[in-house]
Amino acid sequence: MRIHHLAVGLATLSLLPAVAHAHPGHVEGASLMMGLAHPVGGADHVLAMLAVGLWAAVTGGRGIWAMPAAFLAAMLGGGAMGAAGLELPVAEPMILASSILIGAAAALALRPALPLALAAIAMFGAAHGVAHGAEGPVQGLVSYAAGFLVSTAALHGVGLVAGLALARLTGAGAARGLGGGTALAGLILALG
Repeated sequence: MRIHHLAVGLATLSLLPAVAHAHPGHVEGASLMMGLAHPVGGADHVLAMLAVGLWAAVTGGRGIWAMPAAFLAAMLGGGAMGAAGLELPVAEPMILASSILIGAAAALALRPALPLALAAIAMFGAAHGVAHGAEGPVQGLVSYAAGFLVSTAALHGVGLVAGLALARLTGAGAARGLGGGTALAGLILALG
């Protein structure tokens, strides 16, 4: 029972900084701390990153590590694109769609072939990366990127641990329900 309380507590704490859907924009210099803070500064990012961990938990097997890794790798590549000034015109809609679609995939316990799931996750990860990179620093890019990678991985981990703990304690239904909750919250953000 303590694992359940820990998972719920970590999930709740991870959502607290996400009360604003705003990003600071390109800044002159940055630090590791700015990078750590950026992904938790918007509910759209937090929900999507938690949803990746939840879908990985529901999928199981190699998906447990491969799904978060695909998101992180694609986000890093997208971040480099954004920092270089390359734009992805559909980045913001894709970011909003990511929490809805990945959360729905977890809620429905979708298990497509792993390469297909990884491609979908990577597509969304690249969109998040472009946004992070475009809003990132002119100087201090490496520290900033390291921070947003660590923060993103931590959010994936919260979703993964919460999903696995809920599945172990209450069965797959609770973890899937949490995935549905992220999809619903993403839909509310998209409509709001």
